This record gives sequence, C-alpha cells and structure tokens, in this order.
Amino acid sequence: MQRCRMKRAPGQIIHPLWLRITHWINAVAMILMILSGWRIYNASPLFPFSFPNGYTLGGWLGGALQWHFAAMWLFAGNGVLYLTLNLLSGRFHQRFLPLSMAQLGKDGLSALKGHLSHHDLRQYNMVQKFAYMLVVADGMLLAISGLVLWKSVQFAFLRELLGGYDAARYLHFFAMSFLCAFVVIHLIMVALVPKTLLLMTRGR
Repeated sequence: MQRCRMKRAPGQIIHPLWLRITHWINAVAMILMILSGWRIYNASPLFPFSFPNGYTLGGWLGGALQWHFAAMWLFAGNGVLYLTLNLLSGRFHQRFLPLSMAQLGKDGLSALKGHLSHHDLRQYNMVQKFAYMLVVADGMLLAISGLVLWKSVQFAFLRELLGGYDAARYLHFFAMSFLCAFVVIHLIMVALVPKTLLLMTRGR
C-alpha cells in the first residue's frame, strides 16, 4: 500500500471556494445536457436503440433543444472559468503535473487490487490525473462537435476538421458516452471514499 508523504493540517482548505462552485455548477450543467441530449438523440437515433423517455429532459424535441442550448452556455462558460482559474492560480501545475505512464500503470494496478491510498487528499494519484485530464479533453470535444451540430454552416472549418457533419454526430455521441462512464466511476469512487464529498462541499 502506498504511504502518504504529507499530512494535512486540521482545518486546512484543500479545495478553494471557486473550485467547489465551478465543480457543482459543472455537475448541474452536465446532468441537464446529458438528459436533454438523450431526448434529442431519440428524435434521430444513430443506433438501433433509444433512451427511456422517463430518463430524458424536455418532453419533446423542441423543449429538449431549449434545455440543451441553455445548459450548453452554462457548461462552456463555467468550463472556461474553471480552466482559467486553475492556470492562473497554479493549481493545474501543482495537481496535474507531471504525468507519468509508468506511474499510471503502477497506480492503476494498485487501484484494481484495492491498495491505492487516499490518505492525503491534497495529492492526486496518477489514475486521477489522467482521468481528469481526459474528461477535460472530452468536454472540449463535446463543445466543438456540439458547435458543428448546432451551426454546421457557420462552423464549416470545425465540421471539416471533425470529418463532416455525420462524423461529428458520432463523435458527440461517443464523447457523451465517455462522460457518462466517467460520472458513474466518479460516483463509485465517492461512495468508496466518502470524505472526498465532504472535501468538495466544505473545502477541507
């Protein structure tokens, strides 16, 4: 089992207020976008299945589009604010760098064995670092492909960059699927390490 290198002082703020606010705004935006996106998908499915209407948002295609576009601005604006504050505060460099494929393999194996330590919540293990970096990249892909689906003519360069309108639809769907998988795993990890939920609400 990995040993903790540092012990945090009692009452020390680990997650600043701006991080907690942007985290919960992002959570709300993602839920709204996923549920409304499922209703939009049902109107023109890519695959031979649809999502149960009881788990979608909007009631009909027009309503789902209104919810989706409203949540889109919340998601995009909050995401830009989150990334900007991470970079300006130095938190991005402190928490996510450096990255190591070798350490990722070691931490991943420890996680599968249930031996990955979570004693020092100020430090992200390599699995967390890569997971958070991937979900940020996934969010960018969702935004770019979403712009193509929304305004295909106006964003012709992005459309061609993604391989065309139909390709953008598939990319948007698979990016959404990755986000859903991340959320499920994230919630499982919170259930296994409940003190992380307190950390994201109280900051310490």
